[in-house]
Amino acid sequence: MAEKTSRSLLTLPVELVYRILDKLDMFTILFSMQNVCTRLDVILRMYSRYQTISQLKLGNSNIGDIGTQYLANALQHNKTLTNLDIRYNKIGLHGAKYLANLLQHNTTLTRLYLGHNEIGDQGTQYLAAGLLKNATLTNLNLWGNGIENLGTKSLSIALKHNTTLVTLDLRYNQISDRGARYLADALQYNTTLAMLNLENNSIALHARQCFSTEMKKVPLRVWL
Repeated sequence: MAEKTSRSLLTLPVELVYRILDKLDMFTILFSMQNVCTRLDVILRMYSRYQTISQLKLGNSNIGDIGTQYLANALQHNKTLTNLDIRYNKIGLHGAKYLANLLQHNTTLTRLYLGHNEIGDQGTQYLAAGLLKNATLTNLNLWGNGIENLGTKSLSIALKHNTTLVTLDLRYNQISDRGARYLADALQYNTTLAMLNLENNSIALHARQCFSTEMKKVPLRVWL
C-alpha cells in the first residue's frame, strides 16, 4: 500500500498557496500568515491582494494589544495601506507602543482611527513620539481613550514639529484647562492642522478663549 504524503503550506507550490490565500479574508492573512517563515513572507509580498490593499476596517474585532502587535508588525513595511480603522478593540498602552513603531516606519498610512480604546496618557505619549517621526499621517482619531493633560502635552509637543496632520479628534477624553493651553500653544507653531475636535472634555469657558487668539494665526477650526 502506498504511503500517504502530506504537504504543508510551507512546501506547496506558489500557485497553490495563492489559491488558498484567495479563500481567506485579509484579517486572517495578516494575523495568521505573516512572519511564519521567510518563504511565506516573500509569497505574501507578491500576492496581488496584499499588494493592492489600501484600507483595513477592523473595528470591534477584539484584537487587543497582542493583536495590535501582529498587525503593526505586518504593516510596518506595507507600501499600499492608507486607511486603518481599529476602533473599539481594547487597545492599551502596549498596543499604542506597537502603533507608534508603525508610524515611525510606514510611509503610506494617512488615516488612523483609534477611537474608543484604552490608550490613556502613557499610550498617547508613545503615539506622539511616533508622530514626531511620521511624514504621511493626515487624520488621527483618538476620541474616548481616557487621555488627560499629560498625554495632551505630549501631543502638543508633536504638533509643534509635525507638518502633515490635518485633523485631530480628541472628543470624549479627560482634557482640562491645562491641556487646552498646551494645545493652544502648539498651534502657534503648527501650520497644517485644520480641524481640532475637543468636544465633551472638561475645558472651562475661560480656557476656551485661548483658541480664539490662536485661530487668528492659523486657518483652523476648533470644536469645543
